[in-house]
Amino acid sequence: MAHSYEEIREMVTSILAGREPGQNPSQFVGLLHSVNAVVDRRNGEHRSSDYLSLDREEQEHVREVFWDLFRTGVITIGRDAANAEYPFFRLSRVGKQLLDNSETYFFHDTSTFEKLILDEIPEFNQTTLLYAKESMQAFRVGCLLSSTVMIGVATEHTFNILVETAVANPNFESRYKKVLRERGILRQFTKFRRTLEADIKDMPYECREDLDTQFSGILSIIRNFRNESGHPSGKIIGREQCYVLLNLFIPYSKKMYQLIDFFTEE
Repeated sequence: MAHSYEEIREMVTSILAGREPGQNPSQFVGLLHSVNAVVDRRNGEHRSSDYLSLDREEQEHVREVFWDLFRTGVITIGRDAANAEYPFFRLSRVGKQLLDNSETYFFHDTSTFEKLILDEIPEFNQTTLLYAKESMQAFRVGCLLSSTVMIGVATEHTFNILVETAVANPNFESRYKKVLRERGILRQFTKFRRTLEADIKDMPYECREDLDTQFSGILSIIRNFRNESGHPSGKIIGREQCYVLLNLFIPYSKKMYQLIDFFTEE
C-alpha cells in the first residue's frame, strides 16, 4: 500500500532533523532516495541504494512535501555559493530551530493546520478557529501581515475565554474579575498572570509544566508581532517568522485550555 502524504512528510522531516541514520541529502534526488531507504529499513528490507521502490504516487508526495517545506521556510534552495540553485537545498536557520524541537508541528494548508489544533484540543472554540484558519489561509497566499494580525486575534480570544471561565467560577470570581477592569490586553494579561500565582500550587502538573514558556512567552511574542503588523509602522514580518508564530499558537492554545479545564473543574 502506498504511503500517504502525512507518512511521507514525517519521514522527510525525520531525515532533515538527522534522526534517520546515514541520511543527509543535499539534493532533491538524494532526498527521494533517502525516503526510499527509510521505507525499506522500516519494512525490514535491504536493497541497493540505487534501487527506487517508491511508486509514482509516493514520489509525488516527496515532491509536494519538499516544496511545502520550502514555502513555509523550513528549507531554502541552494547548498552553498557554489551550488546555489535547485536541486540543491539545505535547512534554513528557522528550519533547524524547528526540527530540533521534537514537538514541532508541521502543516501545509488550512485543513492540516485545523486538524493539528483539534487533535491537540478537541474542545477548541469554533470562533477562535475561524481566526486561526483565516491566519493560515493568509499565510498560504503570502499576506503575512494579515496572517500575523489574525493569529494575534485568535490568541487574544483564547485568553479572553480563559479569563471568562475563571470569572464564571464562584471559587475564583472575586479575584479574577479584577482582570476585566484593566484596559487593554497586555494589562489584563499582566494582572491575570500575577493573580494566577496564588493558584499555581493547586494546579495539576500539566498546568504548571512550562507555564511561563507556553503562557507568558508565547503570548508576548505573538502580541508583539501583532502590534507591529496591526499599526502602520512599515515593519514587514518575514515568512519564516510568520510560520514560527503559527507553530507557537498550537502549544500556547493547549496550555490555555489546560488552564481553562482547571478553572472549570475547581
